[in-house]
Amino acid sequence: MPRVNKLNGLERSFYSFYVCTAVRKFFFFLDPLRSGKIRIQDILACSFLDDLLELRDEELSKEMQESNWFSAPSALRVYGQYLNLDKDRNGMLSKEELARYGTGTLTDVFLDRVFQECLTYEGEMDYKTYLDFVLAMENRREPQALRYLFRILDVHHQGYLNVFTLNFFFRAIQEQMKIHGQEPIKFQDVNDEVFDMVKPCDPFKLTLNDLIRSGKGDTVVSILIDLNDFWTYENREFLVPDLSDEV
Repeated sequence: MPRVNKLNGLERSFYSFYVCTAVRKFFFFLDPLRSGKIRIQDILACSFLDDLLELRDEELSKEMQESNWFSAPSALRVYGQYLNLDKDRNGMLSKEELARYGTGTLTDVFLDRVFQECLTYEGEMDYKTYLDFVLAMENRREPQALRYLFRILDVHHQGYLNVFTLNFFFRAIQEQMKIHGQEPIKFQDVNDEVFDMVKPCDPFKLTLNDLIRSGKGDTVVSILIDLNDFWTYENREFLVPDLSDEV
């Protein structure tokens, strides 16, 4: 850390939190099976070391720093979010506190599953577990993030999602739509659209490999767990500017 220019401004009291934040990304992406070990060749082959060394550049722009997980602004952002969510200031996050993450529109059903599947202490989440959650939520296109989220969605640990699983999660989206005065979308329409998007090997089951292979895994996950993401997906045609008008 002392040899990286862009980290010089960090207070020493934050060092341990910075190291935890940086190390967690290596383990999240390079140790998806949670063996507690990472092969040196995997570290050398990934781009994370390049991201770290990039911080030695004194001319690195603010935008580049903010998009780099290992930068001081990024680490402070993530830790600051954690502190803001921790309303009772006990250093841990309850389900109710985590519910305010992002736009505050994650469903209760999804949050229940997060706390069932992830490591907690007397029902609350520590900073390390929160970092895994953030890495998964911010990198939903990546196979490792999809693996994390798939484990949460796979309620019965079957190794696949079927119509019952999708309905289980989408009912919570429908309930939120009713609360916000929106006309709920029919589940069958969403179910058909999901299977059309993914085109799984088995027409009745969605596996993790199906989601990854389709390139639509992040979309499927998002519309099942977050009302805001579902609304954005449903209104995508209106939100994307009409390029033909610009031409």
